[in-house]
Amino acid sequence: MLPVIALVGRPNVGKSTLFNRMTHTQDALVADFPGLTRDRKYGDGKTGDRPFIVIDTGGLSGEDTDLTGLMAQQAWQAVEEADLVFFMVDARAGLNALDETVATALRRTGKPHILVANKTDGIDVDSALADFFRLGLGDPAPISASHGRGLVQLMQLAMAMLPAAEIIPETDAPADDSIRVAIVGRPNVGKSTLINRILGEERVLAWDMPGTTRDSIFIPFERDAVRYTLIDTAGVRRRARVQEAVEKFSVIKTLQSIDAANVVILVLDAQLEISEQDASLAGYIAEKGRALVLAINKWDGLDDYARDRIRGQLERRLPFLEFAQTVFISAKHGTGVGELLPLVQQAYAAAMRELSTPELTRILERAVQEHQPPLTRGRRIKLRYAHQGGRNPPVIVIHGNQTERVPRSYQRYLVNTYRSALKLRGTPVRIEFKTGSNPYQGRKNKLTPRQVKRKTRLMRHVKKKR
Repeated sequence: MLPVIALVGRPNVGKSTLFNRMTHTQDALVADFPGLTRDRKYGDGKTGDRPFIVIDTGGLSGEDTDLTGLMAQQAWQAVEEADLVFFMVDARAGLNALDETVATALRRTGKPHILVANKTDGIDVDSALADFFRLGLGDPAPISASHGRGLVQLMQLAMAMLPAAEIIPETDAPADDSIRVAIVGRPNVGKSTLINRILGEERVLAWDMPGTTRDSIFIPFERDAVRYTLIDTAGVRRRARVQEAVEKFSVIKTLQSIDAANVVILVLDAQLEISEQDASLAGYIAEKGRALVLAINKWDGLDDYARDRIRGQLERRLPFLEFAQTVFISAKHGTGVGELLPLVQQAYAAAMRELSTPELTRILERAVQEHQPPLTRGRRIKLRYAHQGGRNPPVIVIHGNQTERVPRSYQRYLVNTYRSALKLRGTPVRIEFKTGSNPYQGRKNKLTPRQVKRKTRLMRHVKKKR
């Protein structure tokens, strides 16, 4: 499970700027759930070989000095989810009463923290930081988030304080050949009911696994000689409590479950509109390259108009999930639930499939014959051969020249061609391009080895005639 860093502080101290630095984005967030999280934003970061999740929060304004306002609630929820808190202050503006209020509340949580003094560029750092020692949160770490100064030292300090990635004990770990399936979705869409349906009667083996973090529960079971591990995001704790309709939604838990899964079942409510939150969660799944099955729940009882409406919304709001298979179910009554696990198996097999280089190259050649790449700067893009570059999701590496100029429309054409030819249903397919280097680049007016040989033979022939 990935460790979590939360950024908190009053407005305009540079939290979003630091968030962008840590996630290497320009406010193009990896996962943003409007409507549910309000001012909490989640992204992936990495320092060296250590990945983590970072949470950006809304500023704690002076109007919320009692820390009970909505924005304050979201900020403190982020603190609860975090393994480490960056409490950010403005070194230029200096210490104020709200900083002291937040510092007092942060100490009471007992969370590991670092006092981060931002905007230290162009000022006397020692003088500017003197007042912040009064907060009792340790030595301030001076940075300039906008210019990137001090971030290396800050992240080194943070990595030393973050817990190591938690590993499930081998005696309790799911079998290596099990298919890890995360069931995710908004609250009240029927995730817990669906889990109960999939698990079935008392013959099903299910138990809690010690060593997991933030209540991410792994539930191993076997069906038709195939081993699965359900990764639950609804707070299931004990077999006896699986029957309870617990809908405790945690964004962090969901993101971590998606990361840990081979296949994701995204549950949508057919009786509700597809929301921005649904689209954001679907986008995160696709960005992570996870195999996916869409389960449209509460399908029973809908008239034809309502069913056509939800089908239209799926096409308009989630067009980037064209690779996923969709099943319409009723978790409560069991309708359609039997189709889920076969689709999960199919998606998993597609995501993990070994693809041969000759087959990939033949498909590429046929695709190019049927539809040539466009001209660029008067020259034709040449795509020569392809091989597999990874699995889960399948990555196809195509070699050629000028491949950096292949337009997105042609890339989509190649993806669709490979998906159709290889029958890869339920998993995204990614294309990577490699441009071959020219061994004679930079040798202007110099002869190739073959030209040298021809010239040598010609000179010998001329000499003999003389």
